Amino acid sequence: MTQNENNTPPTILSHLHELKKRFKIAVIAYVIGVFVLMNFSSAIFEFMAIPLRAALPPDTPLIFLNAPDVFFTYLKIALILSLFVTAPITFYQAWAFIAPGLYKHEKKAFMGFFIASLFLLFTGGAFAFYAVFPVIFEFFLGFSTETIQAMPAIKEYLSLVLKLLFAFGISFQVPIVVIVLVKFGIVDIEEMTAKRRYVIVWAFIFSAVLTPPDIISQTLLAVPMYVLFEAGIFIARRLEKTASTDEKDDSG
Repeated sequence: MTQNENNTPPTILSHLHELKKRFKIAVIAYVIGVFVLMNFSSAIFEFMAIPLRAALPPDTPLIFLNAPDVFFTYLKIALILSLFVTAPITFYQAWAFIAPGLYKHEKKAFMGFFIASLFLLFTGGAFAFYAVFPVIFEFFLGFSTETIQAMPAIKEYLSLVLKLLFAFGISFQVPIVVIVLVKFGIVDIEEMTAKRRYVIVWAFIFSAVLTPPDIISQTLLAVPMYVLFEAGIFIARRLEKTASTDEKDDSG
């Protein structure tokens, strides 16, 4: 997106060529990541199974119902984890493409939102893994008896874990959404605070869609969402006050 050696503006074709180049590098890095991570998928799955094993009786095996299940479970882990492992390369390629066309304050804002969003994504995943999983697995497996024993299948367990990690990672983006809506004047802070009761309702609806059909996991997702909504309002209000103070100082 920069000018060439003759100081002539780049053409659409040059933009497309650079975009293709950046995209190709990101894809190659991702594919290499998948092949490398396939060698560690077994250990990664064992780590992901810690909350489940803690709620199961000792030496309870995890089973697979179809011959290809183990292979595709490990492949799925590698495919998803590679997205995160190669994210710095992917982000750099995207940044190298768009950064030359941004102003300095736009670059600063973009980087700030990206870092905050990434932090909240991993925070949401960690909260689900270390706080939510032990509670819901203990609850579900607490219905086992001497004649009814749980033998979880690895395919279904991985699907449940990924679904919950995704749900909590996305839900923890609420402060970013609130701040962006306020910053760009799409929604007023006072208007947003006046509709708190609707936010609570929608938080539980969102949780009901993304979590298993039990009140425990739904509550453990909905409550943090509402708390993060309030945090977003608080931060947005502070940013507005800071911006108005800076404007007064500049005018003074």
